[in-house]
Amino acid sequence: MEHTEFAPGLMIAGVTLPLRQRDFKLIAFDMDSTLINIECVDELADAVGRKAEVSAITEAAMQGEITDYKESLRQRVALLKGATLAQIEQIYTERLRLNPGAQELVAACKLAGMKVLLVSGGFTYFTERLRDRLGLDYTRANVLEVVAGALTGRTVDQPWGDICDGDEKRSMLLQTCTQLGIAPSQAIAVGDGANDLPMMDVVGLSVAYHAKPAVRERAMVSIESGGLDRLLELFVR
Repeated sequence: MEHTEFAPGLMIAGVTLPLRQRDFKLIAFDMDSTLINIECVDELADAVGRKAEVSAITEAAMQGEITDYKESLRQRVALLKGATLAQIEQIYTERLRLNPGAQELVAACKLAGMKVLLVSGGFTYFTERLRDRLGLDYTRANVLEVVAGALTGRTVDQPWGDICDGDEKRSMLLQTCTQLGIAPSQAIAVGDGANDLPMMDVVGLSVAYHAKPAVRERAMVSIESGGLDRLLELFVR
């Protein structure tokens, strides 16, 4: 997609400006490296001395070099075996930070009447805390199996399936649109990795945030410098 520079570090393609917030009823965010500053699975791996190994798989998956996201996540979760709930809590309190502009963008969208969805290939331990912290309306993520206060290296199957991959992100977004009685064209999707592309491809406005090259190329908006709230520069009230 051919992009033009709207402002320094803010690229657009196929977007008719100005955008109006009232035209959108839902915004969906990826979590890791989009809404927050870390890849939670990599930080969990650090707790058990396996960060390099897990980070390499994560990077390949986000670049789109590994096409089977579910299998890549199973491999990574297996390497987390033995991490304790105390270590996970420490990651949340000491390492996890909202990315710049995240709180401002969420607040502005909520003020404009949009619902907010968080869809993640990460874990409910983190998405549920972010939901409560930011007042998010919907979340979907993977559940880590815990026995005796430590991870078993497996995820727990959910009614919707086993692992939240790109197809599940798209499915959850479309399901939420149906629930709200809106068209996908009235939704915004924000992400940074290859597993965000399925949901970004079906919405009215796709936004890449400091994203991998393949994601920047296909997004309608690419935020390449500054915070998430730079998206608001494209909107009028």
